[in-house]
Amino acid sequence: MSVPADAPILTSEAMRAAEAACAAGGTSLAELMERAGAAVADLAWRMAAGAPVLVLCGPGNNGGDGYVAARRLAERGASVRVAALAEPKTDLARAARARWTGGVEALTDEMAPAPLIVDALFGVGLTRPLGDELAERLRRFAGRRVLAVDVPSGVDADGGRDWTPPLPADITLALGALKPAHVLLPAAPYCGRTLLAGIGIAADRGMTTLPRFVGEAPDASTHKFSRGMVLVRAGPMPGAAGLAAAAALRAGAGYVVLSGAARAPFSAVIAEDGEGYAGRLDDARLGAVVVGPGYPAGAALDRDVKAALASGKPLVLDAAAIASALPKLGGMTAILTPHEGEFARAFPDFGGSKIERARAAAERSGAVVIYKGADTIVAAPDGRVAAAWPGCAWLATAGTGDVLAGACGAMLARGRDPFDAAVAAVGWHIVRAQAIGPGLVADDLIRD
Repeated sequence: MSVPADAPILTSEAMRAAEAACAAGGTSLAELMERAGAAVADLAWRMAAGAPVLVLCGPGNNGGDGYVAARRLAERGASVRVAALAEPKTDLARAARARWTGGVEALTDEMAPAPLIVDALFGVGLTRPLGDELAERLRRFAGRRVLAVDVPSGVDADGGRDWTPPLPADITLALGALKPAHVLLPAAPYCGRTLLAGIGIAADRGMTTLPRFVGEAPDASTHKFSRGMVLVRAGPMPGAAGLAAAAALRAGAGYVVLSGAARAPFSAVIAEDGEGYAGRLDDARLGAVVVGPGYPAGAALDRDVKAALASGKPLVLDAAAIASALPKLGGMTAILTPHEGEFARAFPDFGGSKIERARAAAERSGAVVIYKGADTIVAAPDGRVAAAWPGCAWLATAGTGDVLAGACGAMLARGRDPFDAAVAAVGWHIVRAQAIGPGLVADDLIRD
């Protein structure tokens, strides 16, 4: 399961607006459909490798893409059949159907399958789950290779509704831009491997997939404080804060202090008792403060969060520290790192897709939000979003969130824009985990 790096993501509404803007600029919707169908045909040609292809066409423009793809495949000499759910209902789809000179079968229970199925039934226009009868028909094709056009039929393209498609795709070809369903659970796994076909649409880049992580090498003028000084505040479970402190060093910070812990994870981390916390917060060289790992809710946490807020230093707030700080953030430079349960406690009134919830939380808090999970979303108060699907499943183990918090501190301490810092930290976290792979535990992320 994969998606292209740093690729634009558009909701259904934004995609329609982008298509309209393209048409207003002189590229007709018919030309966009021709490009889309050509891209589908090219991929289907390679996937089929000479085997017969069955294109399933719906009544809308997704079906129109399918008719164009079938025509293009036939022109190449492919063995291709078309099965239609219904007659085309849009002018574009009718025109595409008219240019297909082959036969059109009815999509029935008795029809013969083919080694490759091209699913061009609904795409992004679906507004309700598929009916039971159609779903049962499509399940008959299970076990065949499936190429979905834009999204598998039965998937909510905007990722807000939990619909199970009857025919999951091996490969999904997104047209013009990715859609939220390609990067959000539960839909993303049903898309298989997602590829992007650029068909000439100028997609807004306010929402993208995670860019490839590229580490910043220090230059000859760099010293430990210019690389960033990070202060990690330990709570009653100092091992979690130790992971965060070690991760800050591994992620590039030049100087890390672990306050309130008797032992340091590395000799290079400076471990201090908690008495010096206030003084460290006053250090002009301090670039970021991390509070929350291993620190349960209570008066002690509230006191330490209040002191960190009063310092005015950039903050990384994890776990219970998020809810403690929220009423007092007031536009401070901050990164919040909630998992699902912590997000629900801090922002209980938000609905919609995970992207919509993350954006709303960032706007309300004024902070960058890393909404963690297999489908991690990074959202900024100005609306920017980066989606990190599929991440690395081996990160689903205790302590890895503490490591991410420390990495955020390292990226933030160097003076980065907090959104860019959060994106870089998530990228570092995933790349490091992928390099380790099976059997990963959090401690592995901070070792050589």
